[in-house]
Amino acid sequence: MLTDIEIAQGAKMKKINEIAQILGIEDDDLEQYGQYKAKLSEAVYKKFEGEKDGKLILVTAVNPTPAGEGKTTVSVGLTQAMAKIGKKAMLALREPSLGPVFGIKGGAAGGGYSQVVPMEDINLHFTGDMHAITAANNLICAMLDNHIQQGNELGIDCRRVIFKRCLDMNDRALRNTIIGLGGKVNGVPREDGFQITVASEIMAILCLAADLEDLKKRIGNILVAYDLSGQPVYARQLGVQGAVTALLKDALKPNLVQTLENNPVFIHGGPFANIAHGCNSVRATKLALKLGDYCITEAGFGSDLGAEKFFDIKCRCSGISPSCVVLVATIRAMKYNGGVPKTELTVENVEALKKGIVNLKTHIENMQKFGIPVVVAINRFHTDTDAEIEVVENVCNELGVEVSLTEIFAKGGEGGTDLATKVCSTIETAEKNGKINFKPIYDEKLPIKEKLDIIAKEIYRADGVIFTAQAEKSLKEIESLGFTDIPVCVAKTQYSLSDNPALLGKPENFKITIRDLKVSSGAGFVVVYTGDIMTMPGLPKQPAALKIDCDNDGNISGLF
Repeated sequence: MLTDIEIAQGAKMKKINEIAQILGIEDDDLEQYGQYKAKLSEAVYKKFEGEKDGKLILVTAVNPTPAGEGKTTVSVGLTQAMAKIGKKAMLALREPSLGPVFGIKGGAAGGGYSQVVPMEDINLHFTGDMHAITAANNLICAMLDNHIQQGNELGIDCRRVIFKRCLDMNDRALRNTIIGLGGKVNGVPREDGFQITVASEIMAILCLAADLEDLKKRIGNILVAYDLSGQPVYARQLGVQGAVTALLKDALKPNLVQTLENNPVFIHGGPFANIAHGCNSVRATKLALKLGDYCITEAGFGSDLGAEKFFDIKCRCSGISPSCVVLVATIRAMKYNGGVPKTELTVENVEALKKGIVNLKTHIENMQKFGIPVVVAINRFHTDTDAEIEVVENVCNELGVEVSLTEIFAKGGEGGTDLATKVCSTIETAEKNGKINFKPIYDEKLPIKEKLDIIAKEIYRADGVIFTAQAEKSLKEIESLGFTDIPVCVAKTQYSLSDNPALLGKPENFKITIRDLKVSSGAGFVVVYTGDIMTMPGLPKQPAALKIDCDNDGNISGLF
């Protein structure tokens, strides 16, 4: 059996200008990075701005197992399947982070015969967007520390610098650091720390910015520190927004690649959904809507994280509106939620499945609360039995939602034609009957506590929210600055509907504990930290990096 990377390396890719021609994009509008990947020029937006938007389809999932449940694979397979049934579909995905690639999950370019290629490039340096974001983030940090060193005219309080450095790698040793050691010439000593690049506010800003002008304004609005009198200090006061924008001008342009079946794909931006808003860029999604009858995109982790933030942050910010949700579920994830250990998920266990399927039910109900029709995609594994599949199909039928058994991992687009057909018919029927009435789950004008209470009760199914003393202090400060009528971005474990990863299925009789809050004033939301969630992950005992190699001819192996 071929591995993902072996399948990808055997793919018959088309030159990127041929892929662009499918979309009506000329060579002059491409900024090529080799033969199989390119960025799109600003002229493309003007060329297609008058085109009618296609239908937006969001791919999300149930709470995953540590190995993930295949949202990207289903997204790619659905796009390929749309072409099989004669539909023009565009796919818009996030860029992979090097942290998971070398950590535990591996790459994020799909799997089997539903991948985006060139897979190695996409999973590694790609077109350099991640590095540009890292450099832009760290330029702000360097300028801030230099300002303190050179006289500190703004009176920045070294104990209250809140903008951290970043690195696109899992490195727990950098979570908390001391900088400025070695004498006066080497800076002013202070506590600092790193977060992973995908958690940087610069990443969030890049993914939410409408254009370069908006990008520069948002960068200037970043709250970086407080002064000695307790007043906020913004990036614009350091005069850094112009230089940071210069570093990001190319990174702001969406990247064009292809699927294994030569369908066009935009891959752009990569925030995590458990510590950020978890969606690809607004610019890529909006352009994809102009270029296809259907735009397929995905949001990270389960629907309690990625989808909620997609609806309440991305859609609200951009004005886009979804027509359908594809909810990815696996038999193994539901058995995991039913209490089966990871080592036994390949063994048939109907009783555990029946117990854990309450997780699927909850996610279906949650998505319907946003006024959008749902189609369940069962991402089939070869260990799934007919008896187990029947249980899932029966539950979906009872809830009145379409369900499709997909085999896109093994069969590519051909294995997803039933899903594609059901998605299209679901949208058509819902539109005909006036059943698409998208609306965010909360009013952004509500107080922050009320917004969090709504998310906790409606999405997580908690009894309410508890604020620690630190959280109360941070909330009071954020409110005093006037940042109240903006969305909230909850940083929470992906493995549970609750803030405790050990509580599987559909937890009951619990409250969400908020330990701290931070305003991302440039991105335009408040980040809310729950549980022990961290913005700089660590590597596992056996990192995926140990399996990755490169031979003397430059051929990569073991990537995924």
